[in-house]
Amino acid sequence: MCSLALRWRVFLTHVCKRSCYEFNTSSRTQWLQTHRNKTSPKNFTDYNSLMLLPKPNIPSFFNFAKDVLDFWEAKEKAGGKSPWPALWWVNDRNKEVRWSFEELGFYSRKLANVLIDECRLVRGDRVLLILPRIPEWWLVNIACLRTGIVLIPGTSQLTARDILHRLQVSQAKCLITDESMAPLIEAVTPQCPTLTSKLLLSNKERPGWGNLTAVMGSASAEHVCVDTRSDEPMTIFFTSGTTGAPKMTVHSHCSYGLGLTVNGRYWLDLTDDDVFWNTSDTGWAKSAWSSVFGPWTQGACVFTHHMPRFDTNTVLKTLCRYPISTFCTAPTAYRMLVQEDPSRFQFQALEHCLCAGEPINPEVMRKWRELTSLDIYEGYGQTETVLIAGTFKGMEIRPGSFGKASPAYDVQVINEKGNIVDRGREGNLAIRVKPDRPFALFTEYLGEPEKTAECFCGDFYLTGDRGIMDDDGYLWFVGRGDDVILSAGYRIGPFEVENALIEHEAVAESAVVSSPDTVRGEVVKAFVVLTSEYKYRDQNELIRQLQTHVKKVTAPYKYPRKIEFVDQLPKTVSGKIRRVELRKKEWSLP
Repeated sequence: MCSLALRWRVFLTHVCKRSCYEFNTSSRTQWLQTHRNKTSPKNFTDYNSLMLLPKPNIPSFFNFAKDVLDFWEAKEKAGGKSPWPALWWVNDRNKEVRWSFEELGFYSRKLANVLIDECRLVRGDRVLLILPRIPEWWLVNIACLRTGIVLIPGTSQLTARDILHRLQVSQAKCLITDESMAPLIEAVTPQCPTLTSKLLLSNKERPGWGNLTAVMGSASAEHVCVDTRSDEPMTIFFTSGTTGAPKMTVHSHCSYGLGLTVNGRYWLDLTDDDVFWNTSDTGWAKSAWSSVFGPWTQGACVFTHHMPRFDTNTVLKTLCRYPISTFCTAPTAYRMLVQEDPSRFQFQALEHCLCAGEPINPEVMRKWRELTSLDIYEGYGQTETVLIAGTFKGMEIRPGSFGKASPAYDVQVINEKGNIVDRGREGNLAIRVKPDRPFALFTEYLGEPEKTAECFCGDFYLTGDRGIMDDDGYLWFVGRGDDVILSAGYRIGPFEVENALIEHEAVAESAVVSSPDTVRGEVVKAFVVLTSEYKYRDQNELIRQLQTHVKKVTAPYKYPRKIEFVDQLPKTVSGKIRRVELRKKEWSLP
């Protein structure tokens, strides 16, 4: 470990070239090959034993930094050091950062003091964080935990409009980002009166911004973690819906901080001997799931590669080069990977593969096993929950099913009246919330009590998905109960795309639905009614114009990859667009 007396500037030089592990002679790799059964769980016996585990007693006060991260830090100081760092960051220029839990504690306490002293934030204030996969992203996460400040993560793909909406409705007092996002933010911050401080990760000064590197250098590393209540707000994620702007999903220190133990311990099946790589973007809840809380509950090493875009060559080289034992990515990524040359799949340390975000194709699972001799364990959950269901080690994997209920919830399939349907019948996938509400469930959609109430029916929370439970308790995904589109792991609300399209002078009306795609599973398709002035223009050129327009107005991943021009849209007698009719047409459903 580097000396704790070094100033913050040492952090920048800490990002330096390191030699990678030589796997052919690695004692850990030899141990894996001779001692570990890759299909046997490490943290439980079998699925039945998992479901018989007693429900945890929820303490009145809980803070993940104090009760979990500081525990691992103390263990390190007492000589119980893992062979791996707590955070292992690499990029495509052969630079690395390896931080122990003690170093994470040191730097995050400095940043906690920056938030309090430099930004003048107090417990309960909100911070919008927009950073890519770089070490500072993790430090801000931990610093917010230590101070009781509510974190609002955002993807670097946000547009100026997206940022303005998030700042205004969340009333965030602080924003932390890097140079790439600064111009967008400066364009909208005059309209955000609650925003009192901005921190920029940069190697140079910029007017109107605090320099994160500079203020970290002079900050004290002495900080006492606050005692947060278990039900106190910890983080807010913006999630897309079928109508209106994205909703603010509130999670407590308990719901994610404790709730994601089920992900790390049982689905990911991690220990402090594991190196775990999750490829999720930092703006999504899956990063909280699998890049912060899930692995660190188990003391595992969080590995990350700073890839601006998912690149199969980079992924394969990384899995071969580093001692990554557990890997989680989106089904779309696996679909891309299995198209690569089989000779490139030489993963000497990899033993557990997982996916989440969208249903995975059984053929992709078959090809992956053929190439790697490893199964893919699917997980199902939402921003509002932790793992709802999944395939766990030791279970029979039934291609097409996402497994069985996780120990966090009583999962059922119900009808419109809230009654459980017979096995084998389609219904609404739901979680029982009465008589006891699960602690691993979101608190509310902030400021939208009606939207929150719509999620509940009788004794159940509605996931918004349709599914079937078979006679053995396996769950099968049928489709979204609403019109939300799941594309390459992204959750896209049609309203946001339609709202962007209608701003273009060529669009009189539009309707957006999902459309099948061999690589992404499904993509955004827009049915567009043109204004009279544009009806006879070149359609290919119009499609390019509209796609470019949407990319500029909203986050680029939301743009319609398919556009069809129509004379009219199907509507109800009251004038509402029948997206369901268009969706059925796209998917050739009866």
